[in-house]
Amino acid sequence: MNKEIDLSKFQIRTDLAIDYVEEKSKLKGVKHKTEIIDNIKVTNVELESINALNKKKGKYITLEFEDVTDYNNREKVTSTLTTVLKNILKLDKGSFGLVVGLGNDKSTPDSLGPLVVNNIIVTNHLYILNELSDGYKRLAAINPGVMGETGIETSDIIESVVKKIKPSYLIVIDSLASKSIERLNKTIQITDTGIHPGSGIGNKRKEISYETLGIPVIAIGVPTVVDATVIVSDTINFIYKNYAFNKEYMNNPKSKLTFNNVNYLKKELKENKKDKQELLGLVGTLDEQELQMLLYEVLNPIGYNLMVTPKEIDFVIQMLSNVISNSINNSIHDIDKK
Repeated sequence: MNKEIDLSKFQIRTDLAIDYVEEKSKLKGVKHKTEIIDNIKVTNVELESINALNKKKGKYITLEFEDVTDYNNREKVTSTLTTVLKNILKLDKGSFGLVVGLGNDKSTPDSLGPLVVNNIIVTNHLYILNELSDGYKRLAAINPGVMGETGIETSDIIESVVKKIKPSYLIVIDSLASKSIERLNKTIQITDTGIHPGSGIGNKRKEISYETLGIPVIAIGVPTVVDATVIVSDTINFIYKNYAFNKEYMNNPKSKLTFNNVNYLKKELKENKKDKQELLGLVGTLDEQELQMLLYEVLNPIGYNLMVTPKEIDFVIQMLSNVISNSINNSIHDIDKK
């Protein structure tokens, strides 16, 4: 029996603009440019239309990098992120910033914001006492917690603090969700459009943005979780890519010595739709979006579309928080590295 399934009502959860750009890069109102800086892929996306990707009009800058548990990679990402933040903040001498760490410090994949704030060089108290040293700008920071702990909407706490201390700009840090395993803990998104806390996991809270606070809001986020749907769909695609790699390279004499150690995902492989359909059957006829939406329909009703994070998240989240806090400190304060 043939039954046509309406896949349009199912939506895979993601906070990353780049996830949409890859699918809809030719849409009117979407500009994007990619460059490689010190082995880090930097993609600048500018949305001219508020409806171009179902996201707000503004700038979305994405850094994609290798594992930050490696010291050299971590230093490269910190340097590049510092440069990006300096360019997007464009601070003057009298600027006063507030850094907000969103998330729950009792849940490791959601603890990025609180961990970053713990390492921010705050100076507002010194400014008030007229003891602020040369090279340092006025900066405050808070961890507002989550609504489940405080009983107060996070945006209301932030709005109250903003009204009281009157910062000239806001930097918000939060954990995100992605539609790709490859971007998990290896991507940082910076945007000037603000943030909807919890939107990536379907827990929408009140927006934190220029429109709600009246000051520029820069949001920095890292995808730390993915849907089980994403893992399954990516694995199905990996099965085909592994098959295509084996078929193309197995009988190549030059590949015999290194064949078993090659990352086939980094190889240029031409998709053969006939081979894909023969290997995967009807599933092989679906494009990536259709596959993810179909799996969402299968897993969600039975409660198995879990949000998943890597087993080494404890260590990785600490390294990522160091990268972001150091980059914020370096981009705001004019201090020499010792």
